[in-house]
Parts: sequence; structure tokens; C-alpha cells
Amino acid sequence: MLSQLFSTIQIKSLLFKNRIAISPMCQYTAEEGFANDWHLVHLGSRASGGAALIIQEATSVSPEGRISPGDLGLWKDEQIEKMKIINQFIISQNAIPGIQLAHAGRKASVSAPWNGNKPLDEAHGGWETVAPSAIPFHDNEKAPIALDKIGIQKVISDFKSAAKRAVQAGFKVVEIHAAHGYLVHQFLSPLSNFRTDEYGGSFENRIRLLLEVLEAVQSEWPSDLPLFVRISATDWADGGWNIEESVQLSQLLEEKGVDLIDVSSGGLVAHQKIALGPGYQVPFAERIKKETGILTGAVGLITEATQAEAIVATGKADLVLFARESLRNPYLALDFAKELGADVPWPKQYERAK
Repeated sequence: MLSQLFSTIQIKSLLFKNRIAISPMCQYTAEEGFANDWHLVHLGSRASGGAALIIQEATSVSPEGRISPGDLGLWKDEQIEKMKIINQFIISQNAIPGIQLAHAGRKASVSAPWNGNKPLDEAHGGWETVAPSAIPFHDNEKAPIALDKIGIQKVISDFKSAAKRAVQAGFKVVEIHAAHGYLVHQFLSPLSNFRTDEYGGSFENRIRLLLEVLEAVQSEWPSDLPLFVRISATDWADGGWNIEESVQLSQLLEEKGVDLIDVSSGGLVAHQKIALGPGYQVPFAERIKKETGILTGAVGLITEATQAEAIVATGKADLVLFARESLRNPYLALDFAKELGADVPWPKQYERAK
């Protein structure tokens, strides 16, 4: 029986050679937003490792939108050149380069994980953070600045400019980051959005920023290339964003031309209670797919070939995204193919080991 995980899928003008994608994973290794040889090797090795889609880490649309000083950025033209080189290599491996455009909001200005993930003040290379409301992620932290209308328009404009640069850099898939407690998610959730203007309160108001960012990105992104949105399907906290709202949002996004919902969860509040387990987020992707008809990506503690195969074969999701497992094994797609009996091409330089 043919493996469904290694079946092709057409999204817009692109044919994906299989259903395996590499999730965007921060490397905290950029300088002033610039990519370097670490990113070339990190992303390039996963491309030669057989995945169909390689999504570059959360790439900030502005300096203040970075999670850490080591985050990648696309807020100026000079940042394009190295990304273009990396993308050319990814394409040479018959893989598709994608980018996740992001703004960290109140979760910005922290040190790299190996330096403790601690909030950075301006004396230590940090900066003022912004959010929908002046509520910090942790109670003992300095509150972010609540964005005014001018600030919101800047965020939208920054996403638009970054999307234009992403096209110039040769990316073929763009993903808007509206998950994991970062800025767009902060607007979506009533736990972080206390606004009383048109960007807060009702569901329609809380999703307004995402829809305006989407429209701005679409104005620069070629209509024949795929556009994804990553969401947190639930905040895993009482009174927060939930799966019902995620279904409602996904239906709207599908109508507005989004091609795939990349379904994650959590990250908004420190008091979240996540029910962790293998494939724990897959039911969210399955429900959104079944209730709206939009393509979905499943992610989260998916580590085995048979597990990934079952997700696609039973119609729970259309793509399976790997994060930590792909850090452990850049060549997981080649290994999974062998395990599932799928004959896939290897890099010719490695064929003698097949």
C-alpha cells in the first residue's frame, strides 16, 4: 500500500513532494536580524533531509518585534541577501522554502534560552515591548505599552513590507504567526486584550488586526503562492481563546484566501494547563479541517513515521509539521520513507548509503 505521508499535494502553483514540513524554530543566532551560515546549515540540512517544506523561524517584521536580540528579521533590504542564498540551496534540494512572519508583542525583548529566557532591559540590549493592552506576560514584569492607532498601523505596514522582502528573497510560502502568545494572538485572546476600541471586546474586533495584517500581506504576496496562518487553537486557560473561535476564524480565513491553517496551541498565558501527550494537538487540526474544509497542518509531539502516516491517511490533516524531532534528526523524512516502504530520491552525494 502506498504511503500517504509520501504522497504529493498541490497548493496553489506549488507541488509539495510529500506531506512533511519543518516547523519554524527559533535559533537565536542572528545578529541585528541578519541570517548567517548557521541558518544556511540548519535549514539546508533539513532540505537535503527530504522534507517537502522548510519554514524559516519566526522572522520579525520590526526590531521591536523580535523575541530576542538573536532573532531573524526582514525589516530592511540588506537582510534579504543571505536569505536568498539559503533559499536557493533549499530549492536545489527539491524542497520549498517558507517563511513565518512574526511580531512578539509583549513576549519580546528576552534573552536566548541558554541565557535563561530573561526579560532584557535597555541597558542589556533590550527594548520597550508593545501589546494590545498594558498587561505583562508575568505579573512581576514591566508592563508593555498598549498600542495606539498609529502603533497598530505601523505593525500592519511592517508586515506588508516584510512580505514584499520575502518575495524578493525567494520564499515560496509565507505564514503569518498568530499563535504562541505573540502579538497577533495577544489581540485574539480576551485574556490579553482588554481594549474597548474596535480592536477589542467582541470576536469580530479581536480578529480585526489579523484580518488587516492578512490583507496587507496579500497585497504584496503573489496570488499563485501559498499563504498559511499559524494559530493557537486554544489558550488552555479559562476565559481564553478556544477551539470554537478557532473554527470560526479558520472559516473566515478560508473565505479570504488563506490556503492552510497551521494548528498549534497555547503560549499566551503563564498559567496555561496543557494536556500533553503524543499528537495532543492533532484533534484541533482535524476539527478545523472537517468543519471548514480548509487544509490544515498538524504539529506537536509527533515523533514516529507510523504516527505521521496515520494523521494523513485518516484525513486528520494535510501536512505534518516537525519541530524538535527534526532537531534530533534532520533526515527524518528519509528515515520515515524507508520505514514506510516509500522509495524517495536521496541527495545524489548520499545515495551510496541508501
